[in-house]
Amino acid sequence: MTERFSAREAIALAGDDFRELPVPMREFKPDGPLSWHGYDDSRRRALTRTGEDESVVCGTAVIGSTRVVLIAFEFGFLGGSLGERTGDRVEAAYAHARAHRLPVVSLVATGGSRMQEGMLALTQLQRVARQSALAREAGLPQIAVLRDPTTGGGWATLGAGADVTLALPGAQVGFAGSRVRPPDADPAAYTAEAQVTAGAVDAVVQEEDLRETLALWLTLLTTPATETGGEAESEPEAEGEVEAVPPPNALGAHDLPATGWDAVRHARSPERPRAAAYLDAYFSRRAAISGDRCGGSDDGMLCGFGSGPAGRTVAYAAQCGTATRPAGYRTAARLIRLAGRLGFPVLTLVDTPGAANDAQAERQGAGSAIADLFAAVATARTPVTTLVIGEGGSGGALALAAPGNTWATPDSYFSVIAPELAAAILKRPASEVHDTADQLRIRPQDLVDLGVIRGIVEHAER
Repeated sequence: MTERFSAREAIALAGDDFRELPVPMREFKPDGPLSWHGYDDSRRRALTRTGEDESVVCGTAVIGSTRVVLIAFEFGFLGGSLGERTGDRVEAAYAHARAHRLPVVSLVATGGSRMQEGMLALTQLQRVARQSALAREAGLPQIAVLRDPTTGGGWATLGAGADVTLALPGAQVGFAGSRVRPPDADPAAYTAEAQVTAGAVDAVVQEEDLRETLALWLTLLTTPATETGGEAESEPEAEGEVEAVPPPNALGAHDLPATGWDAVRHARSPERPRAAAYLDAYFSRRAAISGDRCGGSDDGMLCGFGSGPAGRTVAYAAQCGTATRPAGYRTAARLIRLAGRLGFPVLTLVDTPGAANDAQAERQGAGSAIADLFAAVATARTPVTTLVIGEGGSGGALALAAPGNTWATPDSYFSVIAPELAAAILKRPASEVHDTADQLRIRPQDLVDLGVIRGIVEHAER
């Protein structure tokens, strides 16, 4: 189990120059709104034990070079539970963030809603959810750090509702706390590590790396989307002002394929550069998101934000040459919509033989996941640039491609379906696969002639 930090210790771990915000005052009648016998005594004991008079501490701090609003839970105060006064403070913190255009970082450690305040405590979740939604509409980044434990409504609002969700190692993370789970529940399913695997958390971050990781994320998510520069706290770019980014330079073969089958052979070559090589060459630094927030993740789809040309922040979604799983498509759609809300252009790299089509993929909703990605690209609020770097296999590849702004490398191809499968569908013998590849006109130069792609990228000048 991870170490349980107090709210003040967590704040010191994350940033510097903490300045507590004014505390909204709410008068309680004796023993709270439900007149719960002993509630006042419990609060006094919690104050003596922790030095805090409520379960959350809110203020501003500097992480890296970015000032943020910090919301830090004190688990030692009645289990970090949410009550009416907690809701008051969280609401005031979000209001300050919107007024000063500051990102919000939540350091969450909570057992859920406060029993001694009953339904009035539970309804604080609606207040918190509304504040998070207002920040989202205002284009303010929200990052959550899950401490031990993060359960109940705190997980289902500030934690799972953040744009980027990080967790400390071994933290208990789940909607159900340990005292309300079924008797046969597997404790391993309620860990931060398990939630990463399930696509609900982006990454587990070691305590000693937390400050640096947060600083990188905040720099990326507050860097202006245009090359003209400006302050991170300035008004977001008006819709339509964000410019598309150029595609990466080619890293593999220089020569164009002579035949359709040559194009296939080059794209399938194990020596051909893959997505990670292109991302490393394009970005000076980057940070990854992971998971579809629906129960799945796909290692074959790399998504995140990076510092690209001229220092601009660019969102990226890149296939890694494997058959893309439904979770991969959903993660890419999540990335594109997040980039749109925050005002960043998008780069996608196409490289897949096609969508995964096994029985599990069908049960996981492959069709709806691909449809959702098509919709995300079609309605993207910021420009999308696509580079085909290897195999472009059918709709599973096309879903990630930008209409009118797709490019290709010399060692790639794009096809309605793989030549072997096309021949099988047409009831042709295997000996005609190569001729079928030619007929499909899948070479990069064919795609330019057909108007499917804008052009073929070249290697960087030396």
